[in-house]
Amino acid sequence: MKKFLSVATVGLGLVAAQSAPVLAADVVIGVPNWPSVLVTGHVLKVALEENLGLEVELQNGTNPVVFEGMDAGSMHVHPEVWLPNQTNLHNTFVQDKKSVKMNPNGVAGDQAMCVTQGTADRTGIVNLSELSDPDMAKNFDTDGDGNGEIWIGAAGWASTNVEKIRAKSYGYSETMQLKEMDESLALAEVDAAVTSNDNIVFFCYTPHHMFALYDLVILQEPAHDPSKWNVKQPTDGADWLEVSEAPVAWDTAYLHIHYAAELEKSHPEAAKMLGNAKFDTDTISQMTYAVVVEKRDPADFAKEWVAGNGDAVDAWLN
Repeated sequence: MKKFLSVATVGLGLVAAQSAPVLAADVVIGVPNWPSVLVTGHVLKVALEENLGLEVELQNGTNPVVFEGMDAGSMHVHPEVWLPNQTNLHNTFVQDKKSVKMNPNGVAGDQAMCVTQGTADRTGIVNLSELSDPDMAKNFDTDGDGNGEIWIGAAGWASTNVEKIRAKSYGYSETMQLKEMDESLALAEVDAAVTSNDNIVFFCYTPHHMFALYDLVILQEPAHDPSKWNVKQPTDGADWLEVSEAPVAWDTAYLHIHYAAELEKSHPEAAKMLGNAKFDTDTISQMTYAVVVEKRDPADFAKEWVAGNGDAVDAWLN
């Protein structure tokens, strides 16, 4: 897996998305709970305000809440929809209801499970499937109950549900406690494990700044095989976990801006900009690194970025 610098964690100095009455703004950008979506949201806010003279607000919301808001007209933009993670929401609102539009310019990302280099050296772990071995799992036991612990993501992330499926498919749901927690807490545990030379295994993805801060090893898996990737989400039915299987690596993910189709009538220039906006992995990496690692204020950074990338932003308007 290719390594990229970037995204970090809410809770390490990031300013929370601004909350404002929905009807007060021309455009409302929904912001879920991971850092790169916050940074991208701020950049889109500044670009829309400074180029089109619109009043734009940021509002916190989970992925389903943002999609439902775009459908209902109370929100207008989701800055970073991960596909295939959010395929169920994408299919419902983009393909079926046609109330949401997708910007075609995706940013590539990867998802996997990682250990620190020190963990790999001490335990000898190479493959993700080895976590199903009770003897290997004990290397990650921090509470003395005989089972290891593994962070699979934050509550509300579609990827967290997929990691539950993968844990069941590989068999380590029987040997490892699957921990759901905010990313800020999870990465604090990684930092503590590195400092104290303890073993740790956790969900990792790119773009993300953790690859710049730590020497990480991505656990090996069979290559992605669509025929073996049968993934459902809780919205698909109560038996979603039971009927799902995913005993292979993730496919490459792509991060797309989504926006309410209604904007094409109410604010066509905004819809055009949102449909044309284009970032790449390195850009997202640099933006999130600046905000999280360098602790730049996201609003101030967004103004600086838009001012310094006039040609790119102008291209979004045409």
